[in-house]
Amino acid sequence: MKQVFDQLLKFLHDGISAIFRFVELIWTWSVDQISRLAAVPWQEWPLWKQFLLVLILLGVVWALYRAGRELLEAGAAILNAFAHLLSVLVRTLPPVMLAGVIALGGVWLVNHLDNSSLRMPTWLQASQQNSPPPVSSSPAENRQSSPASGQPNSSPQDK
Repeated sequence: MKQVFDQLLKFLHDGISAIFRFVELIWTWSVDQISRLAAVPWQEWPLWKQFLLVLILLGVVWALYRAGRELLEAGAAILNAFAHLLSVLVRTLPPVMLAGVIALGGVWLVNHLDNSSLRMPTWLQASQQNSPPPVSSSPAENRQSSPASGQPNSSPQDK
């Protein structure tokens, strides 16, 4: 289970790292383009180009504001999801603890229960009476067995 969790964390870490590298690449490229635009002598441009430059700057500010707002909302959602995950993990602690206590009590009961005070139910005893008698290895035990079973007592020594 720990390996699965570690692999999931590694996958998330690698994915988030790749996303941030991509954002960093786009960010540096955008800043470079804006710096080049700001380095141009735009004061000498005609009025319509200056107006276009203002529109471009407004578009950049709007896009950055929108991206920042989405990142803020995503961060809040991630924190909310993490808090929910932690609350679920905390809520599962009592049932897991109860399961451990039940298992501990069951093991203790099985190990410390006195079997001599327990009687076998009659329905189990009846099924054992129908089973064939155990075969003994000594001839003396074979001779002492009762002929109630309907078979003659014969041992290998009697033959």
